[in-house]
Amino acid sequence: MTPQPALLHPIGMVNWIGLWTLTVREVRRFLKVYLQTIVAPVATTLLFFAVFALALGGTVRMVGTVPFLAFLAPGLVMMALAQNAFANTSSSLIIAKIQGNIVDVLMPPLSAAELLIGYGSGGVVRGVVVGVATAAALWPIQPLTIAHPGFVIYHGLMAAVMLSLIGVITGIWSEKFDHLAAVTNFLVTPLSFLSGTFYSVATLPAPFWWLAHLDPFFYMIDGFRYGFIDQTDGTLGLGLAVMLAGNLVLCAVAWWMLATGYRLKA
Repeated sequence: MTPQPALLHPIGMVNWIGLWTLTVREVRRFLKVYLQTIVAPVATTLLFFAVFALALGGTVRMVGTVPFLAFLAPGLVMMALAQNAFANTSSSLIIAKIQGNIVDVLMPPLSAAELLIGYGSGGVVRGVVVGVATAAALWPIQPLTIAHPGFVIYHGLMAAVMLSLIGVITGIWSEKFDHLAAVTNFLVTPLSFLSGTFYSVATLPAPFWWLAHLDPFFYMIDGFRYGFIDQTDGTLGLGLAVMLAGNLVLCAVAWWMLATGYRLKA
């Protein structure tokens, strides 16, 4: 007797096997080339730190109540975490589209939410791994004292989720690598560098101070740094809300793109 169609995939409301398989595939994808995806970003961050340390020439400069290098280190960790979360999801989708194997993901019984979680989880894992590795590499040079662990964990995870979602949206929207490079060069990198990673936003004149506070990346840097050095340039409660609201909006947009097949289905 021919099995009923409903019995062919007894997965319930969630395709847990498919979701787990996609997540594991995304994690293994970046672990397989760890020299490029983990070691290289850590080395780049150490070079950034070394340049600033050498530029100071042993001079102790203060930002508020903490030395500049202690102020700088958490921002560099966050920047490495965020940029690599973005790189993982965006590159995975654009490569699959260009190579034509995106159909291998669209054909299985995976809903838009499951696809989003699978791809997003891979980006979050890579971002967190790079962030932890970067912090560990910086620790012997500049010890990182954690003053508020909750803020470190919250902002670290929310930043990884935010950049993973932006990566999903970018990967779906992009039709070639030039589009992906444009988003990286004209959106992600400028927002990262102008978020107060290398300086205190409190020192900016009024027009630029306001512009900095319109940058969502400022809140993830500021809250993350507060978790380490107990010093903030913004309003902590507003930062928590901006990160949550921003992720909800990005999640809705990414889900819609996957659910409608925007630039994924001919």
